[in-house]
Amino acid sequence: MTKTKKKIYRVINSEDKTSIGGFYNIFMLICIILSLLPLTFKEYSDELWLIDKITVGVFIIDYVLRWWTADIKFKDKSIKSYLKYPFTPMAIVDLLSILPSLTVINNGLKALRMLRLGRVLRVFKIFRFFRYSKGIKLITDVLKNSKEKLIIVTLFAIAYVFGTALLVFNIEPDTFNNFFDAVYWATVSLTAVGCGDIYLTTEIGRLIAMISAFIGIAIIALPASILTSEFMNIIQNEKLKKKKSTSRKKK
Repeated sequence: MTKTKKKIYRVINSEDKTSIGGFYNIFMLICIILSLLPLTFKEYSDELWLIDKITVGVFIIDYVLRWWTADIKFKDKSIKSYLKYPFTPMAIVDLLSILPSLTVINNGLKALRMLRLGRVLRVFKIFRFFRYSKGIKLITDVLKNSKEKLIIVTLFAIAYVFGTALLVFNIEPDTFNNFFDAVYWATVSLTAVGCGDIYLTTEIGRLIAMISAFIGIAIIALPASILTSEFMNIIQNEKLKKKKSTSRKKK
């Protein structure tokens, strides 16, 4: 049983390099794509309903298997592993993508249906791609390694947005209905989007808008350069690992 359990764990966690592991990844990616198909229609047909139920059945099995192998994941055979797993980020995403498709729960949660939150929660299925796509895994590794730098840039951007919003809100109080409108304007100006629904009319306000646009270019460029640098570092490290492994095999 232990060997079978370890084998299942490796397969569902993309650690199995055999054809079984590759097939499982492809199969799950297809299921995720199919599960998103009903969300592209306003009303469900019988075919779409069937697709939704089949794919959610697959996701439930996958969720149960991951829960069953939680002791291997956390390297702890005690019950703590099984209690801890449902509260991990990806387990929560899995559960949120499954629950709206369960008829029993949907019938009980009428408020969710009225607010259409059940349909919105189904969009969480797209986050399952993070498990089965190597490209997305690479991106997550880049984000993890660049976390501190990105946090600093993000905090600077937030501070600048709120500072600019406070400034223009007091310079042109008639332009904005509330402070949120000022924050909205500062955000779209910083990102150089400029929707045009709110615009400044005074000379000082326009000067601030120009400065905000220039600073926005620099702030947007910073995360791009940080991510690109880290992306190249990871690729180079992977190449070095492959070279070392091939040289060891030759010896």
